[in-house]
Amino acid sequence: MYRALTRGIQVTVTPEFLPDRSEPDSNQFFWAYHVEILNLSGERVQLRARYWRITDQIGRLQEVRGPGVVGEQPIIEPGAAFEYSSGCPLTTPTGIMAGHYLMVSERNESFHAEIPAFSLDSPFAHRTVN
Repeated sequence: MYRALTRGIQVTVTPEFLPDRSEPDSNQFFWAYHVEILNLSGERVQLRARYWRITDQIGRLQEVRGPGVVGEQPIIEPGAAFEYSSGCPLTTPTGIMAGHYLMVSERNESFHAEIPAFSLDSPFAHRTVN
């Protein structure tokens, strides 16, 4: 589990490698990740957009931008949480994801809520101890 807190918005991510959706012999690896966005602030916020940086094992970067998450732009009341699950394919057995959500407060202030960097690890990764 990975966690970040920005202006009272706590983002927790739990990744999971999915062997049944992966084909290592074809360099296809797939992870699911579950996100909880908990509003610990004193005001209502809306998640308007997302930005992801996905880096694979050999350093290739993919950037993903778009409105909301999973087709929604949820309004999150103080003390409430919004949860969703999604997935990420890679052609390498490991990678890293990080990013931010564009949030708008009830006072119409925009800010970025950090998505913590989290590791995408599969049992097919070759580890080297230095």
